[in-house]
Amino acid sequence: MLRSPRLGPYPFALSLIASLCIGSALVACKKPESDAGKTTEAVALILGNEDIVQLGSSEYGTGPVISGSLQPEIRADLRAEISATVVKVHKENGEPVRKGDLLVSLDSSVLRDNLNSAEESMRAAAQSLDGAERQFQRMKSLQAQGMVSMQGLEEAEVKRNAAQSEHVASKARVAAAKQQLERSEVRAPFSGIVSARKASAGDTAQIGKELIQVIDPSSIRFEGQVAADQMGVVKIGQRVNFRINGVGQSTDQLSSQGTVKRIDGAANPVTRQVSVIVAINAKDKPPVVGLFAEGVIEASTKPAVMLAESSLRREGDKVFAWVLDGNKIVKRGIQLGGRDTRLGNWVVNSGLSAGEKVLRTANSNLKDGQQFTLRTDTSTKVGQ
Repeated sequence: MLRSPRLGPYPFALSLIASLCIGSALVACKKPESDAGKTTEAVALILGNEDIVQLGSSEYGTGPVISGSLQPEIRADLRAEISATVVKVHKENGEPVRKGDLLVSLDSSVLRDNLNSAEESMRAAAQSLDGAERQFQRMKSLQAQGMVSMQGLEEAEVKRNAAQSEHVASKARVAAAKQQLERSEVRAPFSGIVSARKASAGDTAQIGKELIQVIDPSSIRFEGQVAADQMGVVKIGQRVNFRINGVGQSTDQLSSQGTVKRIDGAANPVTRQVSVIVAINAKDKPPVVGLFAEGVIEASTKPAVMLAESSLRREGDKVFAWVLDGNKIVKRGIQLGGRDTRLGNWVVNSGLSAGEKVLRTANSNLKDGQQFTLRTDTSTKVGQ
């Protein structure tokens, strides 16, 4: 007698699971009707006026390189004019000062004693002169009456003259003592800021010791050096474009400007460079001195087509730009020249002409000959 295979205690559940698996497999193998015959369409490129740059002709300046630092033209290194102990320094580095402000006080006790002694001597000399003058006038009257000899009158005159000389000398000693006393107070010779404090209370200040330095920040200028063999094209009044290190300026743009103010008549015998002073435009003056600066003196200018770095597509040693040609964008090879020192734009030697339009940003996802649609008919023009 044949027996059916034993399915266990849940034959119905096993049959249901098997049916579901077969049904799922059939559904997965069936292609959805909605995908049948569906095609992929290219997305149209839409450009706005902010995406396009119309090329123009601008002045491109070239000339010698200048490097140096920013220094104040008006500066005072205040030194001790007497030998004394520093009592107090009244200003700290960076503090503003006005002309006449007290900066450093030196010990003046000995100087005050000297002044008091000189004034006492002057008073005594004045009294002696007064007595000698009265005696001379009396002897003069008596001699006229024949009561004294001429020799007596002459002796009285000699004493009067000596008293006059002593009085004049005593006045000079008082003036000198006052001057020495004034030198115990170091005051600001002009309005500005303290740039260096070089003394502290208790220091012994010998004559000539530097105590404090004051500068006028409004007088900051660019003190640079230019190679001697380039000086033939440098003239007073030429524009200088430069970059100041440490004030947040772009490393590829010379955004500060000034003009050549003075040229030294001789080169440094060691470096073979010539000192050139550049007056800085007011808006470009930094808040501190001593910063390093470098730039270019515009000795000559010429018209050129300029293009920003963002509009360039670089592939190895080749450079391209996306040019608008009708309703298409074309990938065109160009040749670059120098770089504008003010804005960082490149001179285009060949491949582009003034009036042509290019994409502001050279996107790498674009295709040569790709069609586009303009959202507006205006664009941004550069170089004019």
